[in-house]
Amino acid sequence: MWDLMVSGFGEFFNWGSFLWMNLGLFLGIVFGSIPGLTVMLCLVLFLPITYSLGAIHSFMFLLGIYCAGSYGGSISAILIKTPGTPHAAATMLDGHPLATHGQAQKALNIALYASFVGGIVSALVLLFLAPEVASVAMKMGSPEYFLICAFGLTIIAGVSGESLLKGIISGCLGLFLSFIGMDLISGSTMRFAFDNINLYSGFDLVVVLIGLFALIEIINKGSTLKPDHTENVMSKSLDKGRLQKGEWGRLIKPMGIGSLSGILVGIIPGTGASIASFLSYDTSRKVSKKPEEFGHGSIEGIAAAESANNAITGTALIPLLTLGIPGDAAVALMLGALMINGLTPGPNLFETHGSSVYAIMIGLLFVNLFMLLQGKYLLRFFAKVVKIPQEILIPIIAVFCFAGAYSLKESMFDVGTTIVFGLIAYLMEKLGFSAVPTLLGMVLGALTEKNFRRSLMISDGNWDIFINRPFSLVFCILIGLVILSIIWNNTQKVRSKNPSF
Repeated sequence: MWDLMVSGFGEFFNWGSFLWMNLGLFLGIVFGSIPGLTVMLCLVLFLPITYSLGAIHSFMFLLGIYCAGSYGGSISAILIKTPGTPHAAATMLDGHPLATHGQAQKALNIALYASFVGGIVSALVLLFLAPEVASVAMKMGSPEYFLICAFGLTIIAGVSGESLLKGIISGCLGLFLSFIGMDLISGSTMRFAFDNINLYSGFDLVVVLIGLFALIEIINKGSTLKPDHTENVMSKSLDKGRLQKGEWGRLIKPMGIGSLSGILVGIIPGTGASIASFLSYDTSRKVSKKPEEFGHGSIEGIAAAESANNAITGTALIPLLTLGIPGDAAVALMLGALMINGLTPGPNLFETHGSSVYAIMIGLLFVNLFMLLQGKYLLRFFAKVVKIPQEILIPIIAVFCFAGAYSLKESMFDVGTTIVFGLIAYLMEKLGFSAVPTLLGMVLGALTEKNFRRSLMISDGNWDIFINRPFSLVFCILIGLVILSIIWNNTQKVRSKNPSF
């Protein structure tokens, strides 16, 4: 191992690796921070460039885009309450409130530091534990994946706001939206598509995100805009972004929880960073000494969400390199870059191209280091968004939102869908419903259904499959404990409001 690591370092360490890495990082931050310009779009657009590069340079370029895109989504989520990427939605819950309190620079710094920590921890796990972690993941199947998703759905209780019932209703709406389109198992049945070809593949998550969070923010800001508002915004001074000693101490626990969540979720193919970030956010809220701050500008909430979604980046490569299974869609594109250069992922990859594999894994450490440096340098420019007059900023955001929705498939149907979801978000807000459970239900819905049905097909309809396997039993116990804690907490709330209960 150590011999391969040394030869891998020698293969990685050249000026070309650093050049392509930093170019990818810059593009990833830009595409990740602009709603609608997704990391996937960036990877697809620039993938042809890698055809003329070697394996290491290609992967450094793509890893730069991948890692920086995961972080970049937090920038727009914090500044304009519009997640640049779906998994930045959890960051938005506390990042934007902190920015509205005049601490935009601090929120951006916390997101950057947490992303760096999560990325570095994930890269170290990839470097030292890849084969061992992959062997554990291989023992998990559809029943375990379903129970992980079911466990993720319990997070709805933590992001429901004042009313658990309204949160559950909102979450069910998200689950329903995830069922629209082609049946994932049979591939031949259309559900709730009404013979509309645009609905055959369901609703794109980015389109829904823009409608539920960006358009409602535009409506709210536009309705409260006053003639003298420009002067107030222009005179608002940017904070220095410095954290106090006590605040640094508060970040350690959520960063640890986020890194662990990202690692555990990342090794499971097809799960994604959205699940990890919400799981980490909810867990950190439960163990925090100041849970009441979550949703109102908690620095712990930002750290938990951002460390989790960047901890995905390294561990998502574990099933790719060791088993040949892409961890998510972005990693699937990297699979193509490997195979073009004659590196076929799988159990034999470490034997046939060991030094190249270790060069890639060592490179991921440097990718996160340079992401920290680039982010720190560029943050001062991004933070100045808060000083742009609202009557200029709001139309610009609206244009980006509609352009982003259109660019996904070059479809006006997606633009119309964005408007419809904006109206839905407006009605939900007026009725006291949170849109976050809807997003969570939509993110987890398809994966939950697919693994649930696969499990029952494997067992011929026998539900014992969910409790007769060690990992499944552990997740069942965890889900049961969480549900009991939710019931207990809500009972205590009712008793505090009505002592005679």
